[in-house]
Amino acid sequence: MAKINKQVIEKYLIYLVLLVIVVVFTVLEPKFISFDNIINLLRQVSVIGLLAMGVALVIISKGIDLSSGSVVAVSAVVGASLAQKPDAPNKFFENIPQLNLLLIVAICILVGIFIGLVNGLLIAYTGIPAFIATLGTMVVFRAFAMLYTGGQPISFLRPDYEFLGKGYLFTILPIPVVIFLVITFITWVLVNYTTFGKGIYAIGGNIHASTVSGIKVNKILALDYMYAGALAALGGVLLSARVGGGQPSFGTGYELDAIAAATIGGVSHSGGIGTVGGVLAGVIILGVINNGLNLLGVQAEWQSVAKGAIIVISVIIDTKKYNKNQ
Repeated sequence: MAKINKQVIEKYLIYLVLLVIVVVFTVLEPKFISFDNIINLLRQVSVIGLLAMGVALVIISKGIDLSSGSVVAVSAVVGASLAQKPDAPNKFFENIPQLNLLLIVAICILVGIFIGLVNGLLIAYTGIPAFIATLGTMVVFRAFAMLYTGGQPISFLRPDYEFLGKGYLFTILPIPVVIFLVITFITWVLVNYTTFGKGIYAIGGNIHASTVSGIKVNKILALDYMYAGALAALGGVLLSARVGGGQPSFGTGYELDAIAAATIGGVSHSGGIGTVGGVLAGVIILGVINNGLNLLGVQAEWQSVAKGAIIVISVIIDTKKYNKNQ
């Protein structure tokens, strides 16, 4: 009975931690629990949440993706350059016709998929460690965003494009939040009900056993990084739409927040362990901490200290759990 209770506690600990943090911030600052602040908090975490869902699957396969922040930047500037108003001053593409909104979003996602494919092929077919491969693509594609724009912001975007970042569903729920929740559900389905999802866990648990058992390891790894790239690109679209422009500096440090959210949510860097529900909780915990500390007037530097401490503690707990199971 005690063993069962311990398993239940471990399974739902992340949600208990989230509840405790929410209660603490509500006591310290009653405005924290207001409807407007909660909606604002959810909007704030939606982009990082998209990245975290993709990065989590990569970590479950015992990999890492440091390029997601750069993917945000590339997709943001590409999307902004294609979605400028017809009468925008210094228009990026002077003679391009007005493109359909869905086509623009599709182009941006394809850019992310391409970058993810590059990551996946490097890791799956060359044997380069994921850390090194994605560190390289992080630098390369951040530079590409700078070269694409000449280091200048791209603004004067169409209202329909900006609606993706600023609009509301039924005047209540921000569109980015709706998209994030839909992607979370899709990710949950992929992880739990597809061969792709089961393959990711198998590869993270034991890549050699996966190969012997007939799992197409290279194909699944490539798809894994492509999915992460697609979600990061979608995050870039939402970010540029919300801000009303695209800049090559967008997404700086986002990969670390995404990795942090996944880690806090119980995704093991030892591979093969993690749930979509846990990642969602980790994303919200990170957002709650940032939002709560902002409301309390805590300096940004101390917020970074708190975030770093939480990441280190999460990794320590994960490592101890992994060593105990060996």
